[in-house]
Parts: sequence; C-alpha cells; structure tokens
Amino acid sequence: MIAVIPARYGSTRLPAKALAEIDGVPMVVRVWRQTTRASSIERTIVATDDERIAEAVRRAGGEAMMTSPSHQSGTDRIAEVAGKVPADVYINVQGDLPFISPEDLDALAAPMRADGSIAMATLATPIANEHEWENPNVVKVVRGARGDALYFSRASIPYPRDAGGIPAAALRHIGVYAYRRDFLLRFASLPQGVLERIEKLEQLRALENGYAIRVVPSVAPSLEIDTAEDLARARAQASSARS
Repeated sequence: MIAVIPARYGSTRLPAKALAEIDGVPMVVRVWRQTTRASSIERTIVATDDERIAEAVRRAGGEAMMTSPSHQSGTDRIAEVAGKVPADVYINVQGDLPFISPEDLDALAAPMRADGSIAMATLATPIANEHEWENPNVVKVVRGARGDALYFSRASIPYPRDAGGIPAAALRHIGVYAYRRDFLLRFASLPQGVLERIEKLEQLRALENGYAIRVVPSVAPSLEIDTAEDLARARAQASSARS
C-alpha cells in the first residue's frame, strides 16, 4: 500500500500553501511525516509540479516525484504516479492536512484490506459546530445504509426542514482517499462531470459515473487548511503543542 501526497504550488485560495511554514516546518513536510507513521503504509511519495516543493521534501528525508503541471486534480496527479509505481492500493493524502493522524490512515486502509469489492474509500467525521456546518470550504457528505456516499457538497446537507440545528447525520468530509489501482487509472481517464465542475469536488466524478465510495468514520479528525484563517489556526495549534 502506497501513500501519495499531491502537492501543487499554485493553490487558488492560498498560494504556495504546500510550503507555508507551521512552527518552522513546511506544511507538505508535516503531512509527509504524519503519513510515514501509519503502519499500513509501506511507502510515501510526494507528487508535485514544482521543484521547490520537491526540494523541501527531499531535504527532510522524504521521496518526491515530479509530475505534470497540467493535472486538473490531485487524483489525476496520483494516477500519473500509479502509472510508474505499481501497488494494489494507493492512499491519497491531501497536502493540506498537516496534522493528519496515522490512526486515521490505518482506519481508511482497513476496509480496503478486508473487502476486495471496495474500489474507493474516504474519511468523514461528525460536523462539530455551526461554523463548519455553514462554511462552504468545509465539504459535507451524506452516506447510505451500507456506508457508501450518496452525495458530497459544499452546502449544508442533509438540510433539516422541520427542525433547527445540525442534524445528527451531518458529516464533514476529510480529504483522504483510498483507491485500487485499476479503479484509479479508470477514474482518472473519465472526463470531468457536471456536478464536479459545479461544486469543484473531484470525488463527484465517481458518483456521477455510478461508482461507490465507502465512507469510513475518522478516529482522530484533524484540521484541513483551505484559507489564511485555517493556516493561522494551524500555527496556533502547533505552537500550543510545543509549549
């Protein structure tokens, strides 16, 4: 099982996000360090389009691979790695999860090992507060009785028509995925879907094409960095943990 961390330099909301320092450590290096601590992962590769990111990872002792700058999504970047480095399962760890828990990565890997019929899986955790519930940068997911995703959205779903507050079924999606190799290569070859383009959520491409995504409960949910405000919170968290 191989983990791949897609990291591009030109982030739209937070330029050079991968190299933003958190307590003196580039964000992508923090993600790499956390990922290598997962017992289920045999190898971790940072897939990037920028030599500055690759050099930061290599200086820290990690493995980086240069990939095409034309990729439209992290999954496409991981598919390029899969074309060069064979494995049964690839774990996509987003480069903006500096505190991702190794236990979460192991939890995501577990159903992939146990059930060969699962082609793709991801993590989710209950919505914690009104800020997460209303924030379009926090992606929500609704899942069915089998635990597979019904829909992902930036909107507040499921919407409580008859009562206020946050529904017990409301889940925050965590941007980590597991894919089987054959599915990953097939998925990356599909054109972007209508819903994917509207919501700017690549996982909707799978749902639009009839593929199931197993939603695995997170055991140790962590902060995802989408905005400057998130970055400030991450720096405060790292500073607090050190002191």
